[in-house]
Amino acid sequence: MWTTLKRTIWQGRGVLITAPSVAVLIVLLRIIGLLQSWEWGVFDLYMRLRPLERPDERIAIVGVNEADVHYIGRGYVPDGVYAELLQKLKAMQPRAIGLDIYRDLPFDPGYEKLVEIFESTPNLVAIQKVVGDSDIETVDPPPALQDRQGQVGANDLIVDADNKIRRGLLYVPDRNGNTVFSFGLLLALHYLDAEGIRPEKVEGTENWRLGKSVFSRLQPNSGGYMRADIGGYQILLNYRGPQESFDTVSMSDILEDRVSRDWGRDRLILIGVVGESSNDLFFTPYSGGMLSLPQRMAGVEIHANLTSQIISAALDDRPPFRSWSEPWEWLWILCWSGVGAAMARNLRSVGQLNQFLRNRIAEIVLVGTVLLGSTYGAFLWGWWLPVVPPLLAVVGSAIAVTLYIARSAVEIRKTFGRYLSDSIVANLLESPSGLELGGQRRTITIFTSDLRGFTALSERLPPEEVVKILNFYLGYMADTITQDQGTIDEFMGDGILVLFGAPTAKEDDAQRAVACAVAMQLAMDLVNEQMERWGLPMLEMGIGINTGDVVVGNIGSEKRTKYGVVGSQVNLTYRIESYTTGGEILISESTLKKAGDIVKINGQKEVKPKGVQQPITIYNVGGIGGDYNLFLSKLEEEVFFVLPEEITLRYTILDGKQIGDTQFEGCLARLSAKGAQVRVLSLHEEFARDEQVTLMPSPLNNIKLNLLSDSPLTASEDVYAKVLDKPAETGCFYIRFTSKPPSVAARLDALYKSIEVNPQ
Repeated sequence: MWTTLKRTIWQGRGVLITAPSVAVLIVLLRIIGLLQSWEWGVFDLYMRLRPLERPDERIAIVGVNEADVHYIGRGYVPDGVYAELLQKLKAMQPRAIGLDIYRDLPFDPGYEKLVEIFESTPNLVAIQKVVGDSDIETVDPPPALQDRQGQVGANDLIVDADNKIRRGLLYVPDRNGNTVFSFGLLLALHYLDAEGIRPEKVEGTENWRLGKSVFSRLQPNSGGYMRADIGGYQILLNYRGPQESFDTVSMSDILEDRVSRDWGRDRLILIGVVGESSNDLFFTPYSGGMLSLPQRMAGVEIHANLTSQIISAALDDRPPFRSWSEPWEWLWILCWSGVGAAMARNLRSVGQLNQFLRNRIAEIVLVGTVLLGSTYGAFLWGWWLPVVPPLLAVVGSAIAVTLYIARSAVEIRKTFGRYLSDSIVANLLESPSGLELGGQRRTITIFTSDLRGFTALSERLPPEEVVKILNFYLGYMADTITQDQGTIDEFMGDGILVLFGAPTAKEDDAQRAVACAVAMQLAMDLVNEQMERWGLPMLEMGIGINTGDVVVGNIGSEKRTKYGVVGSQVNLTYRIESYTTGGEILISESTLKKAGDIVKINGQKEVKPKGVQQPITIYNVGGIGGDYNLFLSKLEEEVFFVLPEEITLRYTILDGKQIGDTQFEGCLARLSAKGAQVRVLSLHEEFARDEQVTLMPSPLNNIKLNLLSDSPLTASEDVYAKVLDKPAETGCFYIRFTSKPPSVAARLDALYKSIEVNPQ
């Protein structure tokens, strides 16, 4: 169990590291206030998207507009007009009247009459402006109401940095430290007092209970606010709706008795300026929308919303806005960060690009829907939960994990690309079934190459030198193979196994294989230039190509798997390659048919490879035309000069990589730049009477030979050669050297140059 847990933790380390890291970063951005305006924007959007509520019939507004001012005919409303207005409203028997108009100074005529109304109306609430640093910023209440308990409220409004009003005040301290209830709260208390509801302090907290609800004081980091000034007792405004959500009539309608006598009965009636020319208009969460100009709301209507919010919470169980404590909000952000990281981690199992896009879009839509839906649902129930921070956490974690996986994939591709082709790595990393064991039967072109005599050369060189040669040679060859889109299945020492048609099949697989072979033989010139600079023997390569049905896929076990091919056609390809001499390209008849007539053939021969029932024809490639236009240099026919004195030797026929037990005696009768003619003398004495031993090796056989000195007990180092399919006189056969030790090479080169100048 512990092992399983450790493995699970290790496999999920990207999520376990990324999710908290991104969450911490988002929280820090939130704390310093960079996300505050975005969170306000979501709050406003949710407010506008809420279903419209019924108008609160308990509250009505008498609005003073431009038409009313013209109706008065003075350019302002004198105290006598307000006195008449209040008298008519008192007659309607409202629960309370709120005058949201400053009356700290007389506006004659009618001041005495207004004072009389103030003094005789106990359910009248006037206003004063409390918040301010100087006498200019504050406004005193009407002198007649200054000492009357519960008849003067603060009408201060809190404007956020974006000039919108989202918060309301229940009370605020004045400059002397006295607590002044807000205008909206006093009106609500007048209404609730008739219902027998009075405010109660919640024990052990600074919160207040009114009827069914508790009003929690706004904290500095509540909701989307960060380090907010929370002077006074602030709450989030739960607006009833956009502007004109309350029953509103004009002042002239009241004065001219154009409303019914019971219009204001048992209501709260607020009086305030609503005209466009007034300075008492403010932006609210409803002052937005892409398809409309921002609309401002009159201050008296904002106070009406606060009053309605308090009454509805106390009587109707309409919840005030609440928010989580900071630790819970941090946990909320962390959870969504984990969702984003876990979602991006699924990139490991994505296959084709269109499938990737579909999966990602579906996941993004799903996550976004769940996040927005859950927070919007909570908003309807009065909870303001973070939206922007978790959304950024989802996106940030997804991007971080995606970049990590992408970087890992690049590193994996880079690392495994040294051992496997890009196509195999892509198949293993991107295909959902790329790592599954098993294979598919398909027709592909198999390509194998091998350096002639490199094994013998490597035995004479230090290992470091051998590795240097191999890396240089294989680097050139790998680049050529990659250009022709071949899949390097395996490096086997100096041999290369290449697949054309796996894992991705194309119509021109055979043509590209032949073109690749020609390009590799041409590249050997550059390889040998470096070999010459290093003072090392020239390298020669043989290539065999075959096309046939094989099983291709992941082979091995759950612990160790190899992408490769299995089938008799693979073995046949190796057999064909074994017939090549240095610089040759031999292809099977099936490959020639697939490649078409653009392949130039220099010759053909019939062979019977081991394990094949019937002889097959193989073809010597000279180049390929068409768009490739690659051709090998035409080799001049070698001239074999007669040696002035034959060189005695012993040779053994090789069976594959195995050296035979039978030794034959012969001599070098003729010599060319790269080969020789061997004349058979006799069997070694101990095999002289064995009639089943064949003296003559077959064409294309490999042999090992040793040149003998004057003393039969002294022989040269091993020399390797291939028997040529070249007619020779009886008892003789031609060979081409594939590996010569430096001492033998120097001896034969000197001898060849001497007889080339003075041929017999």
